[in-house]
Amino acid sequence: MKEQDVKQVYKTLQLSADDIGEVLISSEVVASIAGLAALEAEGVQSTIGSMANELAGKLGVRNFGKGVKAVIENDEVNVDMNINMKYGYNILKTSSQVQDKVKQAVESMTGLTVNNVNIYISGVAIDKE
Repeated sequence: MKEQDVKQVYKTLQLSADDIGEVLISSEVVASIAGLAALEAEGVQSTIGSMANELAGKLGVRNFGKGVKAVIENDEVNVDMNINMKYGYNILKTSSQVQDKVKQAVESMTGLTVNNVNIYISGVAIDKE
């Protein structure tokens, strides 16, 4: 399979290449990293995905990139994410923490530069006790 074909199918970015081979990273991997980092912020209940992602989750398939879109262009990333907040937490403070955690995680794990982390609050959840 040609490199061009791989990039079209998997939306990848070549991070490096040498005599042994190349390292490619997909936007889905970046989205998963961002989703996991967002869940580390205090006050985040979950990321919100499409109906297909929600159904897959009920079937036991874990997708940490659900509700997260990562667009990679020229070694730079823009991230959009939909999250559910826990009731009682400050939305602005929590969103700022999410942005910081996502930026740090994506940059440290991939070497890419994160330009934007856009947060869309999709809902508020009450913890079940």
